[in-house]
Amino acid sequence: MKTVYTCFCTDAIHGGHLNIIEQARKYGRVVVGALSDAALIKYNRFPTISLEERIKLYEGLEGVDDVIVQDSIMYDEVIEKIHPDYVVHGDNWKEGPESVIRENVLNCLASYGGELVEVGYTYNPQVKKIDIQLKEKLSMPEYRRKRLRQLLRIRPIVKAIEVHSGLTGLIAEKTVVERDGELDQFDAMWISSLCDSTAKGKPDIELVDMTSRFRTIDDVTEVTTKPIIFDGDTGGLTEHFVYTVRTLEKMGVSAVIIEDKTGLKKNSLFGTEVAQTQDTIENFSAKIAAGKDAQLTDDFMIIARIESLILERGMEDALERAFAFAKAGADGIMIHSRKKDPAEIIEFCDKFREKNTETPIVVVPSSFNVITEEELAAHGVNIVIYANQLTRSAFPAMQKTAEDILKYHRAKEVDDRLMSINQIINLIDEL
Repeated sequence: MKTVYTCFCTDAIHGGHLNIIEQARKYGRVVVGALSDAALIKYNRFPTISLEERIKLYEGLEGVDDVIVQDSIMYDEVIEKIHPDYVVHGDNWKEGPESVIRENVLNCLASYGGELVEVGYTYNPQVKKIDIQLKEKLSMPEYRRKRLRQLLRIRPIVKAIEVHSGLTGLIAEKTVVERDGELDQFDAMWISSLCDSTAKGKPDIELVDMTSRFRTIDDVTEVTTKPIIFDGDTGGLTEHFVYTVRTLEKMGVSAVIIEDKTGLKKNSLFGTEVAQTQDTIENFSAKIAAGKDAQLTDDFMIIARIESLILERGMEDALERAFAFAKAGADGIMIHSRKKDPAEIIEFCDKFREKNTETPIVVVPSSFNVITEEELAAHGVNIVIYANQLTRSAFPAMQKTAEDILKYHRAKEVDDRLMSINQIINLIDEL
C-alpha cells in the first residue's frame, strides 16, 4: 500500500481537516505529521494544547493510520524519513510566505518521483467559527500571560517589537517573512512608554498616567494573541508598583520592565546630558521583592532594567546591580547602552553569564543596531526588543504624505506609497 503524508498544525479539528484525510485515504495509508511546538510558533501561532495532546487528537481521527512529529516547518527531514508516495495539502499555500513551504515539498518529492496532491481549502461558517474560538482562547489572559515564559524555554531568542495601538499590534501579530528558506515572525510585543507617550503627543516623562497606558494594552489585547512586555518606567513608588503588578497580571501581560532610576523620568538615550538619578541597590531590590510578593501567579515576570552603562557608572556597578536584583527576585535583567558599538553590552553579558546562567538577559539594540540576534544569543541574550522602530518609521512617512498633499493640492502624488483600502480590510479581521 502506498504512503500518503499530510501535516497538521491545529488544536481543533474542523471539516477542512476531515476533508484532507478523506482525500488522502483515496491514495493509500495515511500518516499525519504533528508540527512541534517550536516549529508551530515560527510558522503559525502558539498552541493552546500540548504536542502530546495534539498527537492524541490526530490519532483519534478516523482514517489516520499513524501520527509522527514534524520538527520543522520544512518537509526535508520527514520526507527523507518516510518517503511518502503522496503529500496532501490544502491549496491555500500557493501564495504569500507559505509558498516557500510548498516549493520545498515539490523539490523534495521531485528527487524520487513523489507527487503533491492539493485539496481545495474549506471555507464555511464552522471552519471560521473554530478559527475565531482558537484565537479568542489564545487572547485570554490566563493563556497569554504565561506565553513569554514558554517562549523562553522553546526559542533560542525571543523577538519583541514595539506596538502602541491596535493597528500596530496587528502588524506585529501578522507580519511573516521568508528568509533563507524559512519562515519567521515576531514572538512578542513591547508596549513602550516612549511610543505610548509619543502617540498621544506627550513628552516621555511618565506624564501619561497608568490608566491611559492600560487602555493601550486593552486596544492591543483585543485584536492580538502574542505575549506583551510592558514598559513600566521606574515603577513609581513601591506602594503604587504593587498595584500595577496586580493589574498587569489580571490583564494578561507577561512581563513588566522597570528601570533603576528615581525622580522625574528622562529617556535613557539622553544619558548624562540631562540630570538623572539612579536608585540605590537596596531601594530598587526592595521594589522588586514587593512586586514579586504582590503577584498572584507564577507566570508573570518582573524584569530589572539597569542604567549604569547609560549613566557611565561603569561595568562593575552594572554587574553588582544585576546580581543583587536577580537575588531580590527579578525574573530577568535588561542591560541598556546608548553606544553604537555593542562591545560593552557583550562584555556585560559574558561576565553576567559567568556567574548566572539562568536569569534571562534582555537587550534593546536601538543604538547598537549592527549586532544580529544570533550574535546576541551567542553571548547569552534571551530577549531582544525592537523598542521604537514602528513609531520612528511611521512619523516620517506620515509627515511626507501631509507635505506632498499640501504641495500638490491633491492626493495623486502620494497614492503609490499608500496601503490600499483592500489591504487594510484584509489586515483587520471581521467576525
